[in-house]
Amino acid sequence: MKLVLFDCDGTLVDSLIIIHETMRRTFVDFGYQAPDIAATRSTVGLTLDVAIAGLLEKPAIDEEARAMMAHYRSLFSDVRADPSMQESLFDGIADVMERLFGENDIVLGAVTGKSRRGLNHMLEVHNWSARFLVTRTADDCPSKPHPAMVLECCSDAGIDPAETVVIGDAVFDMQMARAAGARALGVSWGYGETDALMSAGAERILASPNDILKQLIGEDHARRLEH
Repeated sequence: MKLVLFDCDGTLVDSLIIIHETMRRTFVDFGYQAPDIAATRSTVGLTLDVAIAGLLEKPAIDEEARAMMAHYRSLFSDVRADPSMQESLFDGIADVMERLFGENDIVLGAVTGKSRRGLNHMLEVHNWSARFLVTRTADDCPSKPHPAMVLECCSDAGIDPAETVVIGDAVFDMQMARAAGARALGVSWGYGETDALMSAGAERILASPNDILKQLIGEDHARRLEH
């Protein structure tokens, strides 16, 4: 049995536009110059308090960073409701996930910097709630790259970290996987730089969602899906 843990933002869903707009409004409301989109992109995957403190170049999370995190969360639903701000699955992800759902020897999970509410919304929108058997969010564990998200999912699933694969687009995902003793696979279609992913411990970089299948269930099965 194998446990496969997916990052969400930048790996399964393209949510940068929502994250950046919510971050922009938060910074402006607190009297700060808004970060540019490249700066926001560099924090995707971290918990919000860590991301905000980093963008403000604070030496540690303080009460202001926590207040800004709470404000960000209060804004997020309104931003997401804007039709121009929808997060969507990356091309090819839906087909790949449907294929993985049918694999009896693979347990699927999510390890994400999203809030629990944000993850639940994403899973419900795509009818995946019953398919992801173990999940950890920013509300449950320390921020990536701390290994707690992976280790707790492994414990819940009863699967050793050595039999676990973490798939993500951020340096933090790769570092988290390695710290937990799991395999780390980076993806090229997200928000991270591939060279940085390799330096952070990625076993390999996946160039397309179909490469997920090639790694997890083999070339022949993946090729049948392509045709």
